[in-house]
Amino acid sequence: MSAPVLTAVAWPYANGPRHIGHVSGFGVPSDVFSRYMRMSGNRVLMVSGTDEHGTPISVQADQEGLTTRELADKYNRVIAEDLQGLGLSYDLFTRTTTGNHYKVVQELFLGMWRNGYIVPKTQMGAISPSTGRTLPDRYIEGTCPICGYDGARGDQCDNCGNQLDPADLKNPRSRINGEVPKFIETEHLFLDLPAFAESLGGYLSGRTDWRPNVLKFSQNLLGDLRPRAITRDLDWGIPVPLDGWRDQPMKRFYVWFDAVIGYLSASVEWARRSGNDDAWKEFWTDPSAQGYYFMGKDNIVFHSLIWPSLLMGQNGTGDKGGVPGSFGTLNLPTEVVSSEFLTMSGSKFSTSRGTVIYVRDFLRDFGPDALRYFISVAGPENQDTDFTWDEFVRRTNFELANEWGNLVNRSVSMAHKNVGSVPRPTAPTAADEELKALSRAAFETVGANLRRSRFKLASSEAMRVVTAANRYLSEQEPWKVKDDPDRRDTILHTALQVVQDANTLLTPFLPHSAQKVHEALGGTGVWAAQPQMIEVTDLDETDRKYPILTGDYAGEQASWQSTPIEVGRPLEKPSPLFTKLDPELGETGPEWAPIVK
Repeated sequence: MSAPVLTAVAWPYANGPRHIGHVSGFGVPSDVFSRYMRMSGNRVLMVSGTDEHGTPISVQADQEGLTTRELADKYNRVIAEDLQGLGLSYDLFTRTTTGNHYKVVQELFLGMWRNGYIVPKTQMGAISPSTGRTLPDRYIEGTCPICGYDGARGDQCDNCGNQLDPADLKNPRSRINGEVPKFIETEHLFLDLPAFAESLGGYLSGRTDWRPNVLKFSQNLLGDLRPRAITRDLDWGIPVPLDGWRDQPMKRFYVWFDAVIGYLSASVEWARRSGNDDAWKEFWTDPSAQGYYFMGKDNIVFHSLIWPSLLMGQNGTGDKGGVPGSFGTLNLPTEVVSSEFLTMSGSKFSTSRGTVIYVRDFLRDFGPDALRYFISVAGPENQDTDFTWDEFVRRTNFELANEWGNLVNRSVSMAHKNVGSVPRPTAPTAADEELKALSRAAFETVGANLRRSRFKLASSEAMRVVTAANRYLSEQEPWKVKDDPDRRDTILHTALQVVQDANTLLTPFLPHSAQKVHEALGGTGVWAAQPQMIEVTDLDETDRKYPILTGDYAGEQASWQSTPIEVGRPLEKPSPLFTKLDPELGETGPEWAPIVK
């Protein structure tokens, strides 16, 4: 029996709509992986939600004239709608402001506290002189005291990778308004990261199959582990469930602490909504279960070091020992699947600089599968990758429309015109058998790459079958053998069989068009299920309602294997699968797109 698979997807922050750079890191890769795993017969739980606490939410709420709750509600819905449109097949996409999330975060914290991995400590905290509001570490910039990089953040230098404290920065300044922060002495609770040094070292040494950039980056940080604050002085967040702390309205858990625990809390919420409160344990406490975490490279440290530390602390398996908390012994991540950055002209997408392409704008004009394909075949899997309209147009026109769409259209059209149904083959030739063998063999090759999150290789191998099928049709020329209907039908049957195989191979990447191809081949029912947005009542605060993404993926027909196409299945004249884009679009993009020189 296949092992349970947890797909833990990074939580998009609810202070604005997401852009295509975001979904190239956490969104599309996680869904391609999950769809493949389901098609392969695995029990998959794909969870995430909007990250809604912290000072940036309060800052954005002030700018928009909303309360923090109203702002979180607004962008939770916007983001959920965009991710649904992209076809991300979440079992549960929820949020961090639920009663369930509060309870799970507090309970996991208490398990760590009892095991001695949380310690109180006094530090210098950054305050905005103009507002009196706490400045989160990530909202303070300055010069790194270690490498001299001028764009270091208060929690980490992206240039050298070292963990920092905002008070250590040279020439610190607020990213919100540029003012120099005021530092005051304040008491906070800290995660005792040095108490996991040996345990983390042993854990990472066994991760030999991780992407090299992720593993090397994580191991390089082991030598400089320092206690890290898990509370902040602010009024928007989860209260600390300890005497002397719970009655302090300005002491809340730091947003990074509660957000990573969301993977567990979302799993618990999914189980509670499923009618089996313990269903989450299959994915978290079963030793055979596998957990894959998807995010952009700026989140590696939180998933490869900090989240394993929280789990070890709760489990009692850090360097100090301890006993499992109320959740039992929780599994550590099997793999942290981090992508690099999708850029424009070498720069990160930036809302503030206007270098941004929002997901919903892209979906409105080009649909989901063209974007999913581009990210899969040309995205930032192992290195920063520039998005250009020229490359997007080229990939869409020549690979999706000319290669794949044309193969489907002419194969189905010729069979429909000459036979009206899937033809019966007679006396296959070596060329026929060679093409079918190629498509059958691709299931192992493409699948092996998908299992290891090698999406570029996987999509390229799938398209190699499409290219071979187009070449086969051009060489066999079924339109020229009208006086030999048996040969014509054999060619068309072979082509349709390979179209069906290629559609299966491409389903994780192109689920929306895969459904259309299934129907063009005479299929009925759901081939590739899509997520649904439904309104639910909070499980613990019954006066609150919010939207979630979920779906019934068990009933979809897509299965990772080559299945014989049904002879005699009626065929209709197909519609174009992809619309070719105007080549001039490649010069500047659509009117709403930023012009980047």
